[in-house]
Amino acid sequence: MILCCGLACRRTSLWCYRLLSTYVTKTRYLFELKEDDDACKKAQQTGAFYLFHNLAPLLQTSEHGYLVPRVSLLELERLLAKFGQVVQRIEDSVLIGCSEQHEAWFALDLGLNSSSSTHASLPKSEVETALKGSFTELRKAVFQLNSVDSSLLFTAQALLRWHDGHQFCSRSGQPTKKNTAGSKRVCPFNNIIYYPQMAPVVITLVSDGPRCLLARSSSFPKGMYTALAGFCDIGESVEEAVRREVAEEVGLELDRLQYSASQHWPFPSSSLMIACHATVKPGQTEIQVNFGELEAAAWFSHDQVARALRKDTYIQQQNEPFPFSVPPKLTIAHQLIKEWVEQQTCSSLPD
Repeated sequence: MILCCGLACRRTSLWCYRLLSTYVTKTRYLFELKEDDDACKKAQQTGAFYLFHNLAPLLQTSEHGYLVPRVSLLELERLLAKFGQVVQRIEDSVLIGCSEQHEAWFALDLGLNSSSSTHASLPKSEVETALKGSFTELRKAVFQLNSVDSSLLFTAQALLRWHDGHQFCSRSGQPTKKNTAGSKRVCPFNNIIYYPQMAPVVITLVSDGPRCLLARSSSFPKGMYTALAGFCDIGESVEEAVRREVAEEVGLELDRLQYSASQHWPFPSSSLMIACHATVKPGQTEIQVNFGELEAAAWFSHDQVARALRKDTYIQQQNEPFPFSVPPKLTIAHQLIKEWVEQQTCSSLPD
């Protein structure tokens, strides 16, 4: 009787899942893998692995940019055996997503030493030769990846970095243990659970109406300007952080602000970029650059920014030509700037 009820419940559950959208079933499947170690280990048997070495992903070059190879569990086990590593090294992998057909995707760093002394770093050049690729710094490769690959690699690098830096409990000092999916770490000594975290960062495109304000840091490529950005302080709302950052960096007071979108960004560590549009108070147009934060800041017209978006990058500033560019398309700063240009274009059209 109990068995029959169990089978009936399972059939009902499967029927309910078929009624749900692909997104919902995929999300619930990932939730199951994060919560159930046995289910996650089973998913590894048919899953695919993205490989890293000291947080640099394995990539292959093509005429269109970079390809992101994946390996099966069997291929990974053969690779580990070739370099004298035990298959337990796979326990260091982290779950980063799955396909619509529920093929689970994992990431494993072969260069980082794990908390187990038996899991040593694999030789980079020899692994590259074996896999016919190269471990490439993600910041250098990111703009030659498609959006799906870049999102997965962002997630993978952020999780791998977090686990590498959180192998000990901040309360007891004892080693923490990762669950199979890598969605948390637990201190066996006091059962404190640690979850991966992102730092909230506000990024704001300031406008006075016909112009937008862009700024640059000395570390930027020559001529590149972007929206103002900064970390949220403890206790701040997004609105408070936006107003403070603008006041600190360019000495302006805001009248209105509006949320636009958000984006996970892994550099230099995992951040949640919260993008907003803002307008300054009437008469607030004189920029007072905080040179401790910025190298330069200036107002740019619609035409100047529109040309930069079209990669027509030369404009006149202070009677001297210099290359002016905006961040690449993959960034949320680019999206903010594009939205502003489109809004200005629409508002200038006749009724």
